[in-house]
Amino acid sequence: MKNRIRLLALQNAVGHGTADPGRVLAKVIAEQPEARAKISEIKELVLSIVKEVNQMKSDQQQAELEKKAPELLEKKKGEKREGLKELPNVKPGKVVMRFEPSPSGPLHIGHAYVAMLNYEYCKMYHGKLILRISDTNPDNIAPESYEMIPENMAWLCPDIVLEQHVQSDRMESYYKYGLLLVEKGSAYLCECVPEEAKKMSAKGEECPCRNLSLAEHTKRWHKLFDPVSGYAEGDAVVKLKTDIRDKNPAMRDFAILRINETDHARQRKKYRVWPMMNFAVAVDDHDMGLTHVLRGKDHYDNTKRQKWIFDYLRWPVPEYLHIGRINFEGLAVSCSETRKAIEEGIYTGWDDIRIPFINALRRRGYRQEAFLKYAISQGVTMTDKTVSAGEFFKAINAYNREAIEKQSMRYFFIEDPVEVVVHHAKARDVELDLHPDYKKGGRRFKTYDRFYLAKQDMAAIADKDIVRLMDCLNAVKRGSHEEFEFHSQDVETYRKHGKKIIHWLPKDGRHVAVEVAMDDGSVKHGFGEEGMRKLTPGDMVQLERFGYCRVDAVEKDTIKFWWSHR
Repeated sequence: MKNRIRLLALQNAVGHGTADPGRVLAKVIAEQPEARAKISEIKELVLSIVKEVNQMKSDQQQAELEKKAPELLEKKKGEKREGLKELPNVKPGKVVMRFEPSPSGPLHIGHAYVAMLNYEYCKMYHGKLILRISDTNPDNIAPESYEMIPENMAWLCPDIVLEQHVQSDRMESYYKYGLLLVEKGSAYLCECVPEEAKKMSAKGEECPCRNLSLAEHTKRWHKLFDPVSGYAEGDAVVKLKTDIRDKNPAMRDFAILRINETDHARQRKKYRVWPMMNFAVAVDDHDMGLTHVLRGKDHYDNTKRQKWIFDYLRWPVPEYLHIGRINFEGLAVSCSETRKAIEEGIYTGWDDIRIPFINALRRRGYRQEAFLKYAISQGVTMTDKTVSAGEFFKAINAYNREAIEKQSMRYFFIEDPVEVVVHHAKARDVELDLHPDYKKGGRRFKTYDRFYLAKQDMAAIADKDIVRLMDCLNAVKRGSHEEFEFHSQDVETYRKHGKKIIHWLPKDGRHVAVEVAMDDGSVKHGFGEEGMRKLTPGDMVQLERFGYCRVDAVEKDTIKFWWSHR
């Protein structure tokens, strides 16, 4: 605490000329809300340390802060910091962080935000990222998640040491430390009726089991594992001894292991005693050498519970960073609800184009870089945010556009094609660019007087309107039928008199059939230019005046795309 106060005092002094005790105290309380319980002592400490700091010369303050915590040096006014804020107490090359989803489904955009923050920090400090699948609750598991989550993470987090663990494969480790806590007198076996135990805890009263002999608790421990003559499910739990009179009832003697005889998707009936989340996380964080933990601020009480376990077992405590929650409004990010919709046939699977899960977004052509830039743009902050579907996709689409633009060749797609004739149009050889900046030429057409235009474009053209067939010719609409008259060739004439630029295909029999699966579940049909025959699944294109799409399948006479975005 003294060290942290000194660093904050130095930061305040360097930024403002003199350290202000009130500002330093406010920052201490903001970082460590539990310090309010000892506010008088903390206040005296702050006054003492601020006095010392203010007696230093400014260059001494700057030098000490640069040496001990350069991340606290404030930027000049108006200077925007790029990237994530620095982690505290970092040793480059030694950082170990983790991402711990439950296997209730594959990853979605909410998971991606937190995963990418961990990934970026590990990249910054040449650290190791651990993927740990939290499956110690047998009641909510989608078995396919065991394969999909690692696949999602490998795609989201390339070029990094990504270690993988499944908690249900580590049961013996939980048993070892659970028994150790019982033998140390730090945990006990409680046989009380749950409702009665809750009433006693609410009153700050110890239950009758708490202070029984070690011999009795050891005997009870072994009964947990005996399905014949031992406890039945619900008969007993292992509780950690804490402060039974803690002001926060959630901190009072909480369960760390219990019996659950549900058939487990991975372990089946191999185990009947399962760790509670806080115990499994604490044991794993220790065994795997976690140095920094990034978690939602809604886990603040869980952090304090886990620190109890660390303290009892005399383990070094990781640095915890709590972040606010992003509530994605109008986006279905509930794994359990989505799984139910899949089972009911509402969605076709975890890669249904309508859902914001990584499987679907990757298939649509979104790139890993887009998710990374989005996470960095949101940053690490305690502030909760509500982001609408429109806001999210506006941001992620912009980042994705940067990632795919150079490789996305241009092609014409004529939706619901209508055959038209342009009277007096001469035969021409037309060559267009595959990309206006990165791939000149490459799209060759031989045109005559017959073309395919999109039905939607036709509906918007009135009689006598001059329209331009993009990079080809200008034509005038004649009457209500699908007939035009050649008007002129040059684009300047169109600019003076024209109404609309439209894309087209020559009616020469060389086009290909095209299907585009849209993000609302609909499918658009039409013709694509002959050059599309060279495309392969996974290629990104921009269908002119339509949007970016990813090639999903190439069949004999049909190219199937998935819509990405505009």
